[in-house]
Order: sequence, then C-alpha cells, then structure tokens
Amino acid sequence: MGFKVGQKVVYPNHGIGTIEQIEQKQIGNTLLPFYTLRLAANNSLVLVPVSNASEVGLRAPISSGECEMLFKALADDFSSPANDWKDRFKEFSEKMRTGDIFEVADVLKHLTYLSNLKPLSFREQRMLERSRYLVISELAAVCRQPECNIEPRVDQALARAHSKHDRRPIRARAAGAVAGH
Repeated sequence: MGFKVGQKVVYPNHGIGTIEQIEQKQIGNTLLPFYTLRLAANNSLVLVPVSNASEVGLRAPISSGECEMLFKALADDFSSPANDWKDRFKEFSEKMRTGDIFEVADVLKHLTYLSNLKPLSFREQRMLERSRYLVISELAAVCRQPECNIEPRVDQALARAHSKHDRRPIRARAAGAVAGH
C-alpha cells in the first residue's frame, strides 16, 4: 500500500503522523525511496523505507465508521488479564507492537481496569499512558474532534466495560484468568 505526501498515517507505538515527503536516499550503491513522516506527538521526523512500510506496521488511520466500533470495543466486557505481571507485560507489549488500534485499545482497557484495583508497576503505568495517548489521538484525528472531546467518551466506554466485568460471576472471571484471557 503506497502513501501520498500529505496523507495521515499511523506509526506503531508513536501514533498519528503526516507524510511530508517521499525522498530518495543513497544507501550504499542503491537509491531507495523513503517516507519522511512528521509525528504529531512530538513534531519529530521519522524516515521509513517505502519497501519496509508494511513490515514496520505503517498504516492508514481507521475509518470514521471504525471509530464507533472502537468505542464499542472499549465498552465491551473482557476476560481478566494474567495475574503474573511479567506474563501480562509480555502479552501487552506484543499487542502494542502490532500497531493495531483495536489491540492497543485492549491493552488500555485491561491496564485501566488493573490501575483501579492496585498501583501499576512503572513499566505498566508507562504502557497505560502510551496506549491511552494512541487511542485518543487516533480517534481525535479520525473523528476530526479535539482530544478533549474524545477523552470523556473513552473514559465512559472504559467505565462501562469495567462495570460489565465486575458484574460477571466470580467463576466466569476466574475461568478467564485460568484460560489466560
């Protein structure tokens, strides 16, 4: 999938950016095309080889129709995360690396829930903040609304998921934890 100058894209774990230019760079004896991407989060520039764009997970933002699907996913019940924080962190790190906003939203939902039960480790707290930023910034860009309008909707969806989860019978929650979900 080729991107055009001016197009908004999502760079995994960094969020929304804009293709500023497509330029040729000399690598050894070969001229290779690169996307020059300006990240919205910190205004930094990133060079991504055009040939590697799909491998690094560069993708178009979700569609406006998928915005409501993402809010619904945030509000859906979920199975309990692994009890061992190392297992949990490994699973969540893999989901974050995919660049799939629905996977990132799942991490956000789980870590928000856990943070309401107990203090998170430093690394999990950073992952919570990163997942929250990625979800809110992509929704804001796609819905063409400021982040301050999106944040309360995300918080409401997360609160609905958490209340659904808390209302599940204990046996069902325990079975989810045993199954590793």
